[in-house]
Amino acid sequence: MKNMENLDEKTKQNQVKIFDTTLRDGEQCPGATMTLDEKLNVAKALDRMKVDVIEAGFAAASPGDKSSILKIGEVLEYSTICSLARAVPDDIKHSAQSLKSAKKPRIHTFISTSPIHLEHQFKITEKQAIERIKETVSLARSYVDDVEWSAMDATRTNIDFLMEAVEIAILSGATTINIPDTVGYTTPQEYYDIFKKLCTAFPDICFSTHTHDDLGMAVANSLAGLQAGARQVECTINGIGERAGNASLEEVVMAIKTRSDLYKCYTNIDTTSLYRASRLVSAITGFIVPRNKAIVGRNAFAHESGIHQDGMLKNRNTYEIMLPETVGMKDSSLVLGKHSGRAALKNKLKEWNIKFSPEQLLAFFENFKILCDKKKNITEEDILSLILEQQHENQTIIALKSFKISHNDEITNNHYASSIIVLKGEELNSNESGNGPLDALFKSIDKIIGIKPDLISFEVHSVAFGTDAQAEASISLSHNNLSVSGHSRDTDTMMASARAYVNAVNKLLIQGEESE
Repeated sequence: MKNMENLDEKTKQNQVKIFDTTLRDGEQCPGATMTLDEKLNVAKALDRMKVDVIEAGFAAASPGDKSSILKIGEVLEYSTICSLARAVPDDIKHSAQSLKSAKKPRIHTFISTSPIHLEHQFKITEKQAIERIKETVSLARSYVDDVEWSAMDATRTNIDFLMEAVEIAILSGATTINIPDTVGYTTPQEYYDIFKKLCTAFPDICFSTHTHDDLGMAVANSLAGLQAGARQVECTINGIGERAGNASLEEVVMAIKTRSDLYKCYTNIDTTSLYRASRLVSAITGFIVPRNKAIVGRNAFAHESGIHQDGMLKNRNTYEIMLPETVGMKDSSLVLGKHSGRAALKNKLKEWNIKFSPEQLLAFFENFKILCDKKKNITEEDILSLILEQQHENQTIIALKSFKISHNDEITNNHYASSIIVLKGEELNSNESGNGPLDALFKSIDKIIGIKPDLISFEVHSVAFGTDAQAEASISLSHNNLSVSGHSRDTDTMMASARAYVNAVNKLLIQGEESE
């Protein structure tokens, strides 16, 4: 670990495992569904970041989930791969099958322990729950040596029954015990008290936090669990997840790193990869990172107040508790522009651990030159955007070749759009009218592909300063019980919007094929 020499002996002995569930709990967030290639991109980024455990999916949920876990397990070098399973024998078996190619497999099984869940959702008694824990944890342990057990809705569970359930899970073979705040109900003090009792009663077991942000305390609760003795934190990139989301990985990691004097522990995470991982997940899901987001937001290291600026000029420590470089952010623009050669761009890709084939590199370089002609200053945001666009192009069913929009009816305010789409090598065109230019354009695309998805949300904002800044468009679509997001950038707002729509439609088509 970097800077280990700066940690005292007690801290060095207390590694906290980072368990990332972006691909499972994060993907359950409406609109965050990912294709297999997108999941692989995220998994590789997490693996390079030295995430200890990656929960890659819920094998029994669908053939697509099961297949993606299998594929992800084949590419991981550092991380343990984990599959979630209910306390159901068939779920356990599906998880075991999905992990057969993994170097370091883990099965994560769970059942509720709270009275409200047992009575109304599972309709079983506490005694029956105990029997299920015995059966399913033992079965999971027969497949793998690394088994995690979770007490769903643990924070609304009677502490005596929770202690009993935890003991049974341990005796049945669980090596990690997770105490989730499933509905984001608890407070830091309450969560601390639960972990203190458990860690005292079972000192040789690794206890894990899993918190939700319904009351805005997910990160605070996770850190309270660490102070009480937990040594694994379950979290997601950008804090995406069910409802209000999960604990944010970047916030937990940097809180531990910045306040090692308080928490007396450390992680193995390469923090310089945090910013890029944040932007990767944002681009794939279409969920824009808020400007004021801690650690990775655009304003995280921005100072506008005169007093703050004065302090920063005298000593950065006056108003910054961490350096932007620590999380992978830079103050200045990239020294790359229209006069840069292929070698400089290739070197930047190597720096970011991104591999392109010679053909892909050539296409990427050409797109880079086109952007240079449009923009005066090229930033890292622009380069990352191009990379993601290139990766999307390698996994598309349809491609937008061109479009044209006209406004011919001043009375009805109707707009007319004609678009040309490339579908499986064939160019197809369509002309449609709509109530506004984007409505007309989206309808013309829908007509070609033969589906009419519902538009759930649509956002456009600038990614930098200046009139030549790129517009970032994010679109959420829903069709046949699938919710997806599309994301694109361009100096032309209409082009960014059109590409984002096509990107989302591609996800619908690809996931429709994967689920068949």
